[in-house]
Amino acid sequence: MADENILIVDDDNHMLDVLELSIAAEGYKIVTSTNVNDAISAAKNNMFDLALVDLRIAEESGIELMNNISRISPEVPVIILTAHGTIKTAVEAMKQGAYGYLVKPFDHRELILQIKNGLEKSSLSREVRRLKTLIGERYGFKNIIGKSKKMQEVMEQVSRAAETDSNVCICGESGTGKELIAKSLHLLSSRKNNSFVAINCAAIPEGLIEGELFGYERGAFTGAIKNKKGFFAQANGGSIFMDEISEMSELMQAKLLRVLQEKHFYPLGAEKLIKSDARILTATNKDLKDEVKKGSFREDLFYRIYVIPIHLPPLRERKKDIPLLADHFIKNFSKKMNKSIKGISTDSLQKLLSYSWPGNVRELENTIEYAVAMTTKDVISDELMLHIDKTIEDDRIKPMKKAKNDFEKKYLIKLMEYTHGNITKASTIAKKYRADLYKILEKYEIKPTDFRKNICSK
Repeated sequence: MADENILIVDDDNHMLDVLELSIAAEGYKIVTSTNVNDAISAAKNNMFDLALVDLRIAEESGIELMNNISRISPEVPVIILTAHGTIKTAVEAMKQGAYGYLVKPFDHRELILQIKNGLEKSSLSREVRRLKTLIGERYGFKNIIGKSKKMQEVMEQVSRAAETDSNVCICGESGTGKELIAKSLHLLSSRKNNSFVAINCAAIPEGLIEGELFGYERGAFTGAIKNKKGFFAQANGGSIFMDEISEMSELMQAKLLRVLQEKHFYPLGAEKLIKSDARILTATNKDLKDEVKKGSFREDLFYRIYVIPIHLPPLRERKKDIPLLADHFIKNFSKKMNKSIKGISTDSLQKLLSYSWPGNVRELENTIEYAVAMTTKDVISDELMLHIDKTIEDDRIKPMKKAKNDFEKKYLIKLMEYTHGNITKASTIAKKYRADLYKILEKYEIKPTDFRKNICSK
């Protein structure tokens, strides 16, 4: 039985009843309306998969209603119902965007065929829209992902990997968005209608992880007071995302490998095998190849999970995305905190671009959240820089003149400290004439006498 929602709009109650009975008999959910205002209200308050609209509704235009429905839900196909004398107008409606038209009185089979074809279009339109929301169009990713070349390449990998059922290993530093990529992989795959189960291998104590992954029977161990369904059973038919896979102990690596090889497992204390049909998505912030070489990660398990590797670049390598991400976070937090913040100042944005972001996107998100929470202005200024100002100078490449001056000043201070302000000794070490050395010291307002006082006071 179908479960799609269909809106029917006709001012002829008899025709409305006939349509409702015919379509409901196929298992579709029906909402009916006899006037334009109620139909628009229904379109705003419900998610429809298709609409049947009479060409003339009382004294109002069905085409105008169709356009209103399209503005509310662009992906909903509209079929126009028309009498023989208005076929020309119905064809004109198709030019304006109608999916099709039916001439009254219509054949039941033709009605249902048009509906099924329209629903297929609706489903495809929703899928395209979902894909655009998740990963953006090829040349214009959504702000939450970014528009940099590196992220475009990542999302193209995600799109291709989602078409397969192979295991995927997502590699990247902490805070780069590995779980977001895993969710996208799941939602783009044929398993999208089943469960997505995410776990952090490092967050579960060693003594509990086997029971959490595979479940257990009541009485299997002290504290097992009831049966528990493990993560693998919960993800059956769907995807299981195992973050920080490199932190799993050698013993658990062996047990996980067995499950991946045999596609079944026993819950703790159980005698009945449970089949495992979950796609394995893993993530790590370490180089698994190095971990294998060091002997801390099993080579055979590595080859099982590292079928399709996806490498997420750190934020410092995709700085083109920083303004987009910052804008996205500002809008989100402004809405949550009921603030009207227009954006970020040029100076503040320059600081964001100059910082190395060791915590990556997560750190940027936290920084913006703090700024939105604390600002009293409608444009975020330097108050958001509290935790990055101290290190930003080290990360920024300075102009050559400034870098040279900074070095010269530090050198002279160390020279004065070493010679205790003795200009003769200092000029010999620096291989500078005394007069020239005095000029340079004067340039940086460094007084040799200050260093002599220090030695005399010791």
